[in-house]
Order: sequence, then structure tokens, then C-alpha cells
Amino acid sequence: MLSDASPDEDGTTAPPGRQRPPADRVALRGDLRSALPDATAAVVVTALVFAFLYARMESGASDTVAVMPFMDDAGTYWMYLLSQAFGWSGLLWAWGTVMLGLLLSGPRPTRLPVSRRVLERWHRTTSLTTMALMTAHALMFAAELVRYETKVGWAERLWVGFADSFVPGWYDSGTGRIAIPLGQGALYLAIPLGLLFYVRHRIGANTWRRLHRFVIVVYVLSVWHTLLYGTNVWYGEWPRTVLWLLQVPVALLLLARLLRPARRAERLGRPGGGTARSGWWLRVAGRAAAGAVVVGLVVVVVSGRDGGRDRPSHPPATAPHSQETD
Repeated sequence: MLSDASPDEDGTTAPPGRQRPPADRVALRGDLRSALPDATAAVVVTALVFAFLYARMESGASDTVAVMPFMDDAGTYWMYLLSQAFGWSGLLWAWGTVMLGLLLSGPRPTRLPVSRRVLERWHRTTSLTTMALMTAHALMFAAELVRYETKVGWAERLWVGFADSFVPGWYDSGTGRIAIPLGQGALYLAIPLGLLFYVRHRIGANTWRRLHRFVIVVYVLSVWHTLLYGTNVWYGEWPRTVLWLLQVPVALLLLARLLRPARRAERLGRPGGGTARSGWWLRVAGRAAAGAVVVGLVVVVVSGRDGGRDRPSHPPATAPHSQETD
């Protein structure tokens, strides 16, 4: 989703006779420095979300408590709330970085508030921040599971927390059997796909571009994970509708990017016009699928049938994960 050009971070050219550092080291170090304000903003947003979730749990208005009444104690379950906060800020940053990437790789806007170089840097730094937020989300979920498993020794508690959080298929309770592997898949794809940019000169620009397209899969898995397992959007009410609504601009930009890609080589053209017939039909199918997604999202938002559960009159009182016994 980024352009092939990768000048120095300050836009200058190295003087003749002076050996330049490897491009991947320069870019990564520069982006890490540039990401500090972005990461600081993410921490502030996470803290605000945590405070909001904590206050709602304390007041008894938390949807998390409505789903799992045994968690009606913000002081005990603060790590779970912090995991939720990291998850929501991570999803927000993922939305932003995907929107930037689609904007850069699709039809060129006639007017931009900042230069293309700045937008590309924002895309990279928000990607780095998103990876950090996703990792923090998983780590805090693991920490809560370690705290929860009080009936076994520390070694087994650490293993249970790690396995349930990071080993696909290990978590075996309720909706988490599907939702947690989806989140794990998003995390395990996001890190290599995000960092491949910094070694693109070694793997080749074309290879990097082909792999980078799968970033949209990371985003889809993240949203899917949230819709299935996010207790704050568990019920078919306005927060879940808003989450669906936010996907409409992503789908529209994706469709625009497929219909009018920035790179001429990716344009559809005529059948057989420099593109194998099978590849041409694959591109047509991709554009049709993106259009169908846009229509589906609009139908979901307008109809209100967004997969949310009905709020029960007598909420369940069981824990989502039974503790291990000696």
C-alpha cells in the first residue's frame, strides 16, 4: 500500500563518497523515532478507554458484567479491562493505518492536507503502533488468566496464561474457541507483514507488494475477533452498529483502490492485454467481491441485523473458563 520510493527520512541525498547505512536500518530507526508521538497518543487513548470501562464497571452499567456477572469487581479484573482498552485502541489504530494505506495505493486525491511523503510516514508509524497495541492486548489478557488460575502453581499458571493467549486452538471455552484464534492470526500476520517493509530491498519490491496486500486480511481478522468476543459490542445495540458502520469507508476505499489502483500495472485493462486470462478473471472477481462487501455492510447497518445477541433478562452466571484443579 506504500509507494516504491524510499528516500532518506529527511528527504536529502547522501554526499558522494559517504557510505550510507543499510536502508532498512535507517527507515526503521527513523520510523521508531517518528512513532513516539503516535505511540504517546495511543497510550493516552488507551488510558481514557480504560478509565471509561473501569467507571462503567464500578457503576454497574458495564456490558462486560452483563455478559459475565462474576466480573463485577473492577479492582480485581483491572487487567482484563486494560486488555480491552488496548484492544479497542489497537482496533482504532488499525482502522487508521488501513485507511491511510488504501488512500495511498488507490486513486490519487487532487488535494491532500499534507504531502504524500508525510502520509506514507504516518502509515508506517501507525502500523508500528498498531502492532504494539495488539501485543499489549494479548499480554494483558494472558496476565489476567495467570491471575485467575489461583488453584495451581505458578509454573502451570504461567503456562495456562501463555497457551490460552498465544497458542492457536488451546483456548477451549465458548465463543473464544473461534474468536481467540482469529485474534492470534491477526497478531501473527500483522508483525511480519508490517516489518517486511524494512527489508523490501532484499526480498524485492514486487514480492513485498504482493505480501503487503494481505494486511487487509489482518484487519478483517481483527474486526471479526472483536465482533465475536468484544463484550462491549456483544449485544445488538448501537455500539455494535457503530463498529459495523466504521467498516463502510474501509470497504469503499478498498473498492476504489481495486477499480483505480495507483500503479498502472495493477489496472484491469482488457482480457489478454498483457495479463493472463485467469489473472484477469481473478481481478474481476476481487472487484466484484469488494462491491458485494460494500452492499452487505450497508444492508447490515440499515437493517440493524448485525449479528448481535439479545440482552437476556437473566444473564449467565458462569465463568467463561473453569479454573484448573489440583
